[in-house]
Amino acid sequence: MRFAPRVSLLVALLCGLCAVLLARGLTTGASSLAPSRTIVVAKAPIPPGMPLTRENLQEIRWHGTEALPGSFAHVDDLTRDGRRLALASLQRDEPILTGRVTAPNQRATLSTQLDDGMRAVAVRVDEIRGVAGFVLPGDRVDLVLTRGEGGAGGDAKAYADLLLQNVKVLAIDQVAAEGQEKPTVARAVTLELTQMEAQKVVLAQGIGRLSLILRQAGEVGGDMPLRVTASDLGPDATAERDRLAELEKQLESMRKATAEAERRDAQRLAEVEARMRQSLDKPMPSFAPPPSPPKAAAPSSIVNVIRNGSKTEQYNVAAER
Repeated sequence: MRFAPRVSLLVALLCGLCAVLLARGLTTGASSLAPSRTIVVAKAPIPPGMPLTRENLQEIRWHGTEALPGSFAHVDDLTRDGRRLALASLQRDEPILTGRVTAPNQRATLSTQLDDGMRAVAVRVDEIRGVAGFVLPGDRVDLVLTRGEGGAGGDAKAYADLLLQNVKVLAIDQVAAEGQEKPTVARAVTLELTQMEAQKVVLAQGIGRLSLILRQAGEVGGDMPLRVTASDLGPDATAERDRLAELEKQLESMRKATAEAERRDAQRLAEVEARMRQSLDKPMPSFAPPPSPPKAAAPSSIVNVIRNGSKTEQYNVAAER
């Protein structure tokens, strides 16, 4: 009975050893059955536009069960049909994929960087709308359209719409190389858009003002597009001050008009008083009594006096009244 634990321990060790040997055999058999693969990677950092040659490329073993889509197994697959150029910055040991290099003997133009069915559209920007120059090729941005600024009714009727989201930046001005670190103030940003999105952007530039919003690297989800109006910004202290200043201006105009009317009334009253004083200071005209009517002549009678029987004299004798 003393040997029973020892026998059990020995049996357990033998079973574990058999399991290890069996697992090793299976692993070796699977690795021997798996095909031997290689993949072409960058031997050193390759900037955009640099030709791909045997000096800056190398082959390494690929342990995946399937080939990496778009990759090359041998360096000859890249160089035998003609010269290829890098379309983007390639880091050391980064796999060379067809989407990151040109076709054989093709120029490294912006059109070669467009995905299938996509278009390149330039958007006018400035230091503010271009996120102060921190938008670089390869970044993702949102486009905001602002309308109603400076129109009838002032900024009270201005509003902003989220036009497009998660748009890829292809180039800044004439620079299309990714990996640029120094921010520059650009005048134009080239975006990769679908045909419908490109038409929207072209139309939006004619009816409003486009601004860029830089997205977080690797962010995929989108936000609900909502319209933001001037009322969402809260009360406008500047507009309130302007309104009060306008009211004060109107009150001042009313005060001036009232003072002018009072001055004119006082001037008219003074003129009337002056005319009245002049009238009172003049001497009164003397009025002569009307002439008495001429007295009517008293009726008279003619008296004939005969003197000495022959001389006749006539006398007018007034009759008594």
